[in-house]
Amino acid sequence: MNEISRRDEVSLSGAALRGAPWKSAAIGGGVVASLSYGVGLLSGGGDLVWALGLGISLFALIAAIGAVSKPEEGDRVTRQARLWSLRHPFKFALLPAGIVAVLDYPLQLVLDGNGVFGSAWDALWHGALVYLISGVLTLTMQGRARSAR
Repeated sequence: MNEISRRDEVSLSGAALRGAPWKSAAIGGGVVASLSYGVGLLSGGGDLVWALGLGISLFALIAAIGAVSKPEEGDRVTRQARLWSLRHPFKFALLPAGIVAVLDYPLQLVLDGNGVFGSAWDALWHGALVYLISGVLTLTMQGRARSAR
C-alpha cells in the first residue's frame, strides 16, 4: 500500500510548483488581464473584476503547466515531485485551483459586491475551471513522466 495523506499530496504539489515559471506566469496573467479590460473598455463595457479574475486564472495555469513541463530539471526533490504530479494530474491540480480561489475571493468580495456567499461561489467556480483545465493539460503531458525516468 503506497497511500499518502492529503497533506503529503499538497506538499508534493507545492514542491512541484517550487520551480514554476512565476515571472512568466505573472507577466502572462497581467498582460491578459490588461488586454481583456482594455478591449472591454473599447467595446463599451470593461469589466475590471472579470479581467482580473481571468488574469489570476491564467497566472495559475501558466505556473502549473510550466512546473510540470520539464520534469527532468531542478533538484532531486523537485524532480520527484514533478514526476508524482505527472502521474497524479488531478491531485496536483488541486493546489493551483486553490491558489485561484484564494486570490479571487477577496477580489470578488471587494470589487464585485456580490456579498460573502456570492463572492465565494464565483471564486470556487474560477478555481474549479482552473482545476479542470490544469488537470487535463497535465494529464496530456504524462508521457514526459515516462521519458524522464
